[in-house]
Amino acid sequence: MPSDQPAWALRRRQAIGTRIRIAREHANLSQVRLGEIVGVDHKTIHRIEHGVSDPSLGLLLQIARAVGVPLAELVR
Repeated sequence: MPSDQPAWALRRRQAIGTRIRIAREHANLSQVRLGEIVGVDHKTIHRIEHGVSDPSLGLLLQIARAVGVPLAELVR
């Protein structure tokens, strides 16, 4: 995560990560299983959910599909 990003960007990533975590839990998926579905390590899922990682649009699309939630709902 670039250190020169503004604080609001971190807050937005954290909010998106929280929505991803909630959607994952509602889909009854563990971080490990979600990672398997979308082709990343569970640690990557953890970093996304905690706002540490800056995932690509492609990965966000895969996550949204895997948890059964429209991408727009996750990133609103």
